[in-house]
Amino acid sequence: MWTERYESLEATPQKRDEFSRDRARIIHSAFFRRLQGKTQVLGLGESDFYRTRLTHSLEVAQIGSGISEALKVKYNDDEIIQELLPSQNLIESMGLAHDIGHPPFGHGGEVALNYSMHKYNGFEGNAQTLRICTKLGEYSDANGLNLTRRALLGLIKYPSYHSAVVNSSIYRDNGSLNLDSFRPPKCVFDCDKENIEWILKPFTNDRDKFMSVFDKGAGKHKKPKYKSFDCSIMELADDISYGIHDLEDSVALGLVSESQWKNEVVAKISDGLKKYPLSEKILELTSSLFSGENKIRKKAISYLVNYFINSIEVEKQNEFSHNLLDYQAMFSDIVGEELDIFQEFVKNNVIKTPEVQTLEYKGQQMVIKLFEAIESNPSRLLPKKYFQLYEEQQGNLRVISDYLAGTTDDYATRLYHKIFTPSNGSIFDKL
Repeated sequence: MWTERYESLEATPQKRDEFSRDRARIIHSAFFRRLQGKTQVLGLGESDFYRTRLTHSLEVAQIGSGISEALKVKYNDDEIIQELLPSQNLIESMGLAHDIGHPPFGHGGEVALNYSMHKYNGFEGNAQTLRICTKLGEYSDANGLNLTRRALLGLIKYPSYHSAVVNSSIYRDNGSLNLDSFRPPKCVFDCDKENIEWILKPFTNDRDKFMSVFDKGAGKHKKPKYKSFDCSIMELADDISYGIHDLEDSVALGLVSESQWKNEVVAKISDGLKKYPLSEKILELTSSLFSGENKIRKKAISYLVNYFINSIEVEKQNEFSHNLLDYQAMFSDIVGEELDIFQEFVKNNVIKTPEVQTLEYKGQQMVIKLFEAIESNPSRLLPKKYFQLYEEQQGNLRVISDYLAGTTDDYATRLYHKIFTPSNGSIFDKL
C-alpha cells in the first residue's frame, strides 16, 4: 500500500527498493537540479561558501536520516515505533524533495507569486512541491515524478486546502509596492485535490480530522493542525538545518558579531530560571563559533546538530486510529525553545536586515512584473510547451505560476532583462 504509485510501473519492474526509486527520481529531476540556482537565505553569487536551496536540501536529507537512525537506537525496544520509522531511502527522499517547489528569490519569490495568484487559488512553496511530485515532474506525463504514496504523504507539510485556510481580507493591494500582507497561507492547492485524495485514501476514518485547521485569530490565515509521522521528522530536520547551518553561514561570512551573539543568544541560554540544557556548553560553543578557525567552528556546528538530533522524542497523540498519523517526532518544550532562540537570531540579524531585504524585494518585483507581462502576452512570452498547456487549460494562470516557480534566480533575472531592458536580449538567447 505505502509503496504503491498513482501510475503503475513497467510490466517487469526491477528488483529494487521502491523508496530508492523515489530517491533516484528526485535526484535526477530537473526541478531538483535547479535548486542549485535558487536562493536559500543569501543571494546567489556573493560567495561560494554559503548554502543554496540545493545544499540545504542535501543537508536536510542527511539530518533526517540521522534522526531516523537515532530514534531506532533510542526506541529499540518499541516494536510500533521501529515499524513506523522510515528507511534511509524514504527519509532522504523527503529531505531532498521538500523544497523542490520553492520559486526563485527565496521566500520573497513565494510571496510575489502568491500576490499574482491570490485570486486564483494562491501560491505556496510546499504546495508546489507536491504539485511537482504528482503532476509536473518529468518522469510521467500525467503524474509527475510518480513517487510512492508514503513519500508523498511525508511531503504534505500542510494537509489543508487553500480554500480552507486563506483569509483574503488581510490582503492589502497597493499596486505591489508593499507585499507584506501577501504572505501565503500554509496549504495544498484545491486544484490538486484528486492527487491528495489518492495519497490519503488509506485514512478513511482519519482523513477529515487530519485535514482540519485551527483559527489563529483576526488578521491571520488559518493553519493546518496535523502532519504525518514521517513529515514530523523531515520538518525537524529542516528546522535544525535552518537554525544551525544558516547560523554557520552567518558567522563564517561575518554577518553577525560575537557581541550580538552574546547579547541575543548566550544571555537567553544562560537564564538560570529556564535551565536550558545547552547552558553548560554555551560559552565553550561561543568561543569555538567565533574562533575564526574553520575546523574549530565546524566542530561547534557538528556538536549542535548532533545535540538537537539526539534530543528528539516520539510521542503518541491519541488523536488518530492510524499510527502513521498519530505518532509524532518532536522536541521537548525546553529544547524547542533553544532552537527557536538560534532561529530568531539568524532571522533578526541576517534575514530581516535591509541588505538582505533589499535583494529580496528586488526579486519580488521582478517576479511580479514577469507574471504581469506574460499574463498579458501569453502567446508571445510563454515557452511553447507552457503556452500549449495554457491553451489546453483555457487560459489557466496556474500554468504561468508553474513556469515562473520553476525558474532559477539567474533564469528569472535574464528573462526580466530580456523583456524589460532595451539594451539586453537577442534571438540567440535561449530561454
